[in-house]
Amino acid sequence: MKANQALPAAIRALVWPGDLPSTVHVARYRLDVAGGERRRLAAAWLWLAIAALAASGVFSILLVAARAPFLQSLLPTVDFFRVALVVHVDLSVLVWFAAFAAVLWSAASTERWLGLAWTAWGLGLLGTVAMSAAPFLNPGTPVMANYVPVIDSGMFLWGLLMFGVAFGLTALRALAVPQRVGVLLAPDGALRFGLNAAAVAAAMSIVALAWSWATVPRLLDSKTYYELLFWGPGHVIQFCWSLVMMVAWLWLATLAGARVPLSPRVVTLLFAIGLAAVFATPLIYLAHDVASVEHQKLFTWQMRFGGGLAIVPIAVGVAIGLARADRPLARVDGDWRLPACRNALWASLLLFAAGGVIGFLIKGSDVRIPAHYHGSIVGITLALMGLAYALLPKLGFARPLPKAAAWQPVLYGAGQFLHIVGLVWSGGYGVQRKVAGAEQVLRTPSEVAGMALMGIGGLIAVAGGLLFAIVVLRTLRRER
Repeated sequence: MKANQALPAAIRALVWPGDLPSTVHVARYRLDVAGGERRRLAAAWLWLAIAALAASGVFSILLVAARAPFLQSLLPTVDFFRVALVVHVDLSVLVWFAAFAAVLWSAASTERWLGLAWTAWGLGLLGTVAMSAAPFLNPGTPVMANYVPVIDSGMFLWGLLMFGVAFGLTALRALAVPQRVGVLLAPDGALRFGLNAAAVAAAMSIVALAWSWATVPRLLDSKTYYELLFWGPGHVIQFCWSLVMMVAWLWLATLAGARVPLSPRVVTLLFAIGLAAVFATPLIYLAHDVASVEHQKLFTWQMRFGGGLAIVPIAVGVAIGLARADRPLARVDGDWRLPACRNALWASLLLFAAGGVIGFLIKGSDVRIPAHYHGSIVGITLALMGLAYALLPKLGFARPLPKAAAWQPVLYGAGQFLHIVGLVWSGGYGVQRKVAGAEQVLRTPSEVAGMALMGIGGLIAVAGGLLFAIVVLRTLRRER
């Protein structure tokens, strides 16, 4: 009992149940969305983000069918599975995350350099269309590189380059016109600091990409070349996505009626800690050649030991706030937001935690690896989905259908959970990653059952993802 009393009140509130002490600062984290041209720019990026996610859902239907034991025979070739995987990954991770980060940077930005911002959006649109159309108009060999898989065709590579330039210009504009944080930090200032930190991480990933492009030997085979090219920047950009996710968590917690027991100054400090590891990037490039094993290990350690330092305490604080949110609280921005934001936030926290736990189970190169990053990526996606529902009225559109918005995160999260459980199950029997059809070599009923569970969960998740696209696209067509 004495040890309990000796702890600071804020720490005690996070460890022992009960009412929050009066000394704990309870903040409401949300941002005001700018009007006029900035709001139109944010809405345009949201259109692009949703369209990319919907297109990735179409490719994911073919992707899941190519791996499910009873559906894979309906598809013509294994190469089609790999092509669908490339486009699905790039649209659902790279384009969706980058476009949504641009939504937040645009919505809370200033009026400066809007011409550059619209140019970046146009390049992003052209790049997304080119990548989506390349499998049908200019097919090539799929290259299953980590972080950014590619199709080795001119149309796809040009599309990827255009979108990369678009994201780079958007991140550099966010750095050139940073959002005001304020000397005495308020909750909105803490979130703005998080978005500024995400822009720094994005800019550092661009520096890493340029460094890799200048130093990776051109004579390597395609698989090795693209693996080395995207290894460094692929690790660094994860810090940007994580920071955006934490901003979304805190914002959703407030919209869900939760009292997060973390002050804005503590949150700002955690955001700074979450960013700190990215500054080791130039040192890694200077220390070892880009093609060396040491170079790859250092980036792995950078993400493993630096990436979770801020995520864990913020996740714990948000989860405790949500657990206490059943008590009478002041309603925020209307009752319709509460179930949608709460369900999306719970699903995001659980899937991201599952992905982190699975990471400790990885041994070798089996399907437990995609189970790990599916959990983490889907955790980020669910947070952005919930925030998209909340942003629609702020961007001048009608509110989404309340029941559909509330059930969609449950459907999508449950499907993805079954999907990764099936992958972990199959990975325990040695089923290899990045293969499909007969190449999977499913020998036992347990292996077949695991991949069947993966397929069922994947199809449920696809339905949840398409429901999100339908609800949001229907809402985007109607002004408030």
